[in-house]
Amino acid sequence: MQVERATVGVLIGPSGSGKSTVLRCVNGLEPFDAGEIRVGDAHLSAGLGSGRREQLRRLRRSVGTVFQQFNLFAHLTALENVIEAPVYVLGKPREVAQSEARALLGRVGLADRLDAMPHRLSGGQQQRVAIARALAMQPDVLLFDEPTSSLDPKMTGEVLAVIADLAKSGQTMLIVTHAMAFARKVATQVHVLCEGVIVESGSPQQIFDSPSQPATRELLLACEFSQ
Repeated sequence: MQVERATVGVLIGPSGSGKSTVLRCVNGLEPFDAGEIRVGDAHLSAGLGSGRREQLRRLRRSVGTVFQQFNLFAHLTALENVIEAPVYVLGKPREVAQSEARALLGRVGLADRLDAMPHRLSGGQQQRVAIARALAMQPDVLLFDEPTSSLDPKMTGEVLAVIADLAKSGQTMLIVTHAMAFARKVATQVHVLCEGVIVESGSPQQIFDSPSQPATRELLLACEFSQ
């Protein structure tokens, strides 16, 4: 699988097909037995070799991840959550990190919630803080693992609008989602997983209107009946 710079790759497939595992391999949370992952100039080899720690360090400077669960630091405000990694990992001056964080929180529609604690934010707002926090590291690629799975329809719309805006701005992304209408709208290329194998890749138009593989047709039919 290849995701070109400034494009959006979307992974779809039935539950248990390996979508989240792919993301966990890309950001080094899951070891793999064969092959190689490259993100920009960073690469990660298979296995647990002696150079893996340095490979992971370089890779994670290039990759940002937004998980299903928001995983915000409960004792920090929205602004403090966003500046944590730039200050303590990248070594940015706090004033610079704060200025950039304010801009990012404004970009995701939370300019008025800078000092809010996570428990004072809705689920959609917490997820948008998580997106701003990932963007603060200026990643080459941003990974989303079912970013709206725990949100109600209104909050889902808020988060998907932010992701769509990122896509328009040229942010490289790899997204796992069950939201087919969203996948059709935002994807540059769609990859269909079935039992751990990418069975089909193509443009949204090709995948959703003229799928070539039985597994893809079965998936889309099941999604149509579940809506």
